Amino acid sequence: MFDGGDFLRRLALDMARYGGLAPLARPLVGGVGAILMLHRVTASASSPLGINRHLAITPAFLDALIDDMKDSGYSFVSLDQAVDRLRAPSRSERFATITADDAYRDNLIEALPVLEQHGTPFTIYVAPGLIDGTADLWWDIVEEIVAASRGIDIPTPGGAIALETSTPAQKVAAVRRLEQHLTQEVAEEDQRAVLRSLARAARIDIDRPRRKTLMDWNELRTIAAHPLASIGAHTVHHYNLKRLPPERALAEMCDSVALLKDELGIAPRHFAYPYGYGSAVGPREVEIAREAGFVTAVTTRHGVLRPEHADHLLALPRISVNGRFQNVAYLRTMLSGFTTPLANRGKVVVTV
Repeated sequence: MFDGGDFLRRLALDMARYGGLAPLARPLVGGVGAILMLHRVTASASSPLGINRHLAITPAFLDALIDDMKDSGYSFVSLDQAVDRLRAPSRSERFATITADDAYRDNLIEALPVLEQHGTPFTIYVAPGLIDGTADLWWDIVEEIVAASRGIDIPTPGGAIALETSTPAQKVAAVRRLEQHLTQEVAEEDQRAVLRSLARAARIDIDRPRRKTLMDWNELRTIAAHPLASIGAHTVHHYNLKRLPPERALAEMCDSVALLKDELGIAPRHFAYPYGYGSAVGPREVEIAREAGFVTAVTTRHGVLRPEHADHLLALPRISVNGRFQNVAYLRTMLSGFTTPLANRGKVVVTV
């Protein structure tokens, strides 16, 4: 529900809203609860080309959404409480839990006051490599490289691929081509070297986006100590696990738990698969997460929670709360379950 085709998605949401379809669909496809997925929560998001601005919502929108969900009968719970409710679902009370990926600093500065005001539990999924600088915030760096470049040469075994970046349209196309190269054509563990070479050519400080937007360890200790907060794991290096051998994928999960315990004094029980879509997580990764000992694991598949998810705790869907759909009515429609089968080829119980 969040990678392209936004016009058609808004059209479907508006048709469901104005046609009264969502309330009618709820008894058939509605669930017992939902996991909300956030990234950034800030009133001052910036993006050189506007490509990654969808990762941010405003604190005011988060406040309005929580208010609306409470008015609609939702109870906000922690992930541990969500597990209990899935195992013993109530027909009368729906629940929601809030998650945020990657540990952006604005989660502490701008989101936390909203969550405190509502007494809303939340979980932040942390990739230690992004915090200590052994991994890069590559999606922001790619955008900065293209914004600063008049042209880019992508090195490949068959020769360099030249990308034009003179016009806004060319820059958007170049970002998409670079993303494809880094996520599909370069091995996960080689991605960093390629990215840093391109950043040097464009005279970009590759560490600046991470330092500017992500929490450091001291800030993470502050938020981890908050009574509403839980810390989840997100691998060490934010790798696409499906592109790793099984033993390496297991190490990424287990090592992230060990590093977070060392730094924060907390061994996470909950996990988020990096990227979380079909080409990043499947049944193999779910079994590896089980071997790693996690209680829950979340994807980015779009969907509400149903009682059947008690048997699929390591493949839970989420509802993306992102900058492209900052409209309470849109989220109300998504939470009804109306969009779940639309986004998943007719499936109502969404796993992997």
